[in-house]
Amino acid sequence: MKLRILKNANLYAPEKLGIKDILICDGKIAAIGEKMELSGIPYSVTDVQGAIVTPGFIDQHVHIIGAGGKSGYFSIAPEVQPEELIACGTTTVVGMLGTDGITKELTTLHAKCKSLEQYGLGAYMLTSYFAVPPKTIMKSVTEDMLFIDKIIGCKVAISDERSSFPTSHELLRLINQVHLGGLTSGKGGVLHIHLGALASRMEVLLELARTYPTLISHISPTHVGRTRDLFEEAIEFAKLGGSIDISTGGTKYDDPYKTLLYGLEKGVPLQRITFSSDGNAGLSRKDPETGATIFYKAPLQLNLEQVQKLIRGGGLPIEDAIRPVTTNSAANMKLRTKGSVKPGYDADFCLFTPDMQLQGVIAGGTTWIENGELIKKGNFS
Repeated sequence: MKLRILKNANLYAPEKLGIKDILICDGKIAAIGEKMELSGIPYSVTDVQGAIVTPGFIDQHVHIIGAGGKSGYFSIAPEVQPEELIACGTTTVVGMLGTDGITKELTTLHAKCKSLEQYGLGAYMLTSYFAVPPKTIMKSVTEDMLFIDKIIGCKVAISDERSSFPTSHELLRLINQVHLGGLTSGKGGVLHIHLGALASRMEVLLELARTYPTLISHISPTHVGRTRDLFEEAIEFAKLGGSIDISTGGTKYDDPYKTLLYGLEKGVPLQRITFSSDGNAGLSRKDPETGATIFYKAPLQLNLEQVQKLIRGGGLPIEDAIRPVTTNSAANMKLRTKGSVKPGYDADFCLFTPDMQLQGVIAGGTTWIENGELIKKGNFS
């Protein structure tokens, strides 16, 4: 049994709790109190000296084995390294395939989740990719959720020229599969839906939400900030009781934190809005001097930057600004031991200075960043 106490944490759980001590036992939060001490058993102490301590961030849309390939095989992005996630406060990820369900395999995605888990990070995945019928490891989406430990739902794309243009009935069948798989496995079950830029937008999802309101918690639309018109429909979806995901990377009509604030102004409850990076996909741009095409990985740090902007520019208190990447994401993806600092939850923390500069990260009870410096790396970094 490995015991550790974080002392003098200015704790946002995400609720503001003031100065607390946190007892960690074997990677889990065992207790939260004041001036904690243990007797008769060995333990270590880390005095964080009043640093702001929050739950570790959840990124619910990451291409952890890379994506891309839009410009040929040489444009396919490589796998993410654990310290790349840690560097921006991300201690839990939901990985998925993108447009490519052929050269990128679900079995490889599962192996990557297991690898990140061995490093102490939380790692989950969605089965399938853009297309219908879905691609699975077992015989169906439901079987994937029942028998593959890391699979918590399914991905599909709509309103995108690269999608397979699924009908409302095909989407409903997928929702049924994740719902049943979630009931039996205890995972909850979610259909995560990539939204493209076509004029059909979210019409089919709004139709399903109105017709089958009890199923809305299993529908997770992402990239809702792609256009203003799309976000207006996302606002309606959220008011019907759904959760909406704003991509901090990729195509967006405005700075994501401003999009979130606009949603709040229009009456969307904060708990129904999440951020995700869409990170580690393959991107390209033209070198302005040579005209050559430069390929690079989609950034992973934008969730952190948008949280900081919500506080500094948006005026949200810390306890609200961190919810789109902590409690809200955990609730949307139905991750029952993530997103909060509570006894029984995983010991995942971000430590910040008073001006919200990231100075420490702990994942599964293990320190990766200390005093602003990365002190641990993956095996192949």
